[in-house]
Amino acid sequence: MSEQWKLICKVDDIAVLGARVVARGAAWQELPNVAVFRTSEDKIFALLDRCPHKGGPLSQGIVFGDKVACPLHNWNIELGSGCAAAPDVGCTKKYSVKLEDGNVFLDANELNAPADNAEAALAGSFSVTPPIEKA
Repeated sequence: MSEQWKLICKVDDIAVLGARVVARGAAWQELPNVAVFRTSEDKIFALLDRCPHKGGPLSQGIVFGDKVACPLHNWNIELGSGCAAAPDVGCTKKYSVKLEDGNVFLDANELNAPADNAEAALAGSFSVTPPIEKA
């Protein structure tokens, strides 16, 4: 097994139609968490734990089929892509998952990567500064 993969839990540690929250990065980074979901068919998916609409915690949403409903405004997010189902638009970050011998692994490089601007905005830690106008 590559050192790239980080053991998160056993599949059975995630409730059927539920989620498990995984903290990311070092404490000083304040990166948003990852939500690891389990469907009724034991498929495992991992997404940034923030809805692309208003940043709601997807880990607290209701899993149905291969989607999760955001607990804030009921947006349906596709677990396989992280994108909102039409007519809503927007995507949250998707993470690579590996299953082996009943264990769930996430890509360690993805977990420890610094937040990009979109991810930081969802975490509430990024603001856009207006351009300075010359007098």
